[in-house]
Amino acid sequence: MSITDPVVVQRMEGRVMWLTINRPASRNAINEDVIGGISAGLTAAAADTAVRAVVLTGAGDRAFCAGADLKPDSGIFDFDHSEATTAYARLLRQAVDSNLPLIARVNGHCMAGGMGLLTMCDMAVASSNALFGLPEVKIGLFPMQVASVMQHLLPRRKFSEMCITGEPMDADEALAAGLVNYVVAPEALDDKVQWLLARVVDKSPTAIRRGKHAMRAIADMTFAQAIAYTEGQIGSLRLTRDAAEGLAAFNEKRKPEWTGR
Repeated sequence: MSITDPVVVQRMEGRVMWLTINRPASRNAINEDVIGGISAGLTAAAADTAVRAVVLTGAGDRAFCAGADLKPDSGIFDFDHSEATTAYARLLRQAVDSNLPLIARVNGHCMAGGMGLLTMCDMAVASSNALFGLPEVKIGLFPMQVASVMQHLLPRRKFSEMCITGEPMDADEALAAGLVNYVVAPEALDDKVQWLLARVVDKSPTAIRRGKHAMRAIADMTFAQAIAYTEGQIGSLRLTRDAAEGLAAFNEKRKPEWTGR
């Protein structure tokens, strides 16, 4: 993997896959290569049983992702209308369907399609100088695909305001709205990401994998449907090796040794 690639994929400290959008001169704007690079990184992470989490970020300190590359030659909106899906939508599906924890490291402005990349992640840590927005209406568009992953994350009226006015929110507003988990000073961003990762990678990968699958399954269920589904899930989860190891370690007062099985 070259440091000149549009997305740099690196396995760090053995258990974390870092995906860095590497177009700082374009404020890490999305083009086909960025979409393909993130997708390839997620595929590689899923295939590597040693990987326990994925971090998505942008190069530099100006932008996490400014959204779609709007230059005339970018081709980002040259959709093949004979196809039922778009590359960006497929990436969002892939991320949402991932059973690995995905963490966004928001190192700067996060706009438009970048908001989709942010909200397809499970958790987010943001720099206090980050700015968040859905400005598509200002150029005659609308955050159509982004809405699919954002609509249940923000309060409805705040989400509508962002979509319809195109006006941004600062990091503190994003934290209050539940868009990110933590906001820290720029110089503390990496330490906070590492703090969060440390609390993810030492947990049972089996429990997380099965848990994320269950959370997706019950998202649109009624309570009666969800409780019936999850009572079966807890029973089968108890049969895994990680559950047996976790209970044994608890009773023996030692750290568990997870196998992910």
